[in-house]
Amino acid sequence: MDKEVELKCKSLKDNLGYLLWQTTMLWQRQMNRILDEINLTHTQFVILASVGWLSMRNDNVNQKDIAEDSKTDRMMVSKILRTLQKNGLIDRNEHETDTRAKCVLLTEKGKDVLQNAIEISTQSNDLFFSKLSDKMNFRKELRNIIGLYITNK
Repeated sequence: MDKEVELKCKSLKDNLGYLLWQTTMLWQRQMNRILDEINLTHTQFVILASVGWLSMRNDNVNQKDIAEDSKTDRMMVSKILRTLQKNGLIDRNEHETDTRAKCVLLTEKGKDVLQNAIEISTQSNDLFFSKLSDKMNFRKELRNIIGLYITNK
């Protein structure tokens, strides 16, 4: 192996991006496993949670709002919303002011599934992040990263 390549490979254990990737993959695997018990993927849960959160503040939640709130690609959100609608967790109705947009809202079944998903994901998150020595600071730093990304968009 080339000496320069060998040195770069040794530094991966200290590379923040690589560590974040590994942590994210482990966390998503755990979340998908636990949410599979209620027939949701982690991505579906995030979109469903975003719909629920946004709906508490706005009666006209649309796909664009959900994509922005969840930091998810609009096309992926569209695909997931179709699946959630097919599974009876959301409805899409005509938007009051924008004829091109559809309002997304939780069905009663969607509210029940979301509540259950929040409970089991919270327990899973508590377990996964229990090794952190300073959860409050970790949360703050993640918010800083997200805020910087949004500011520099």
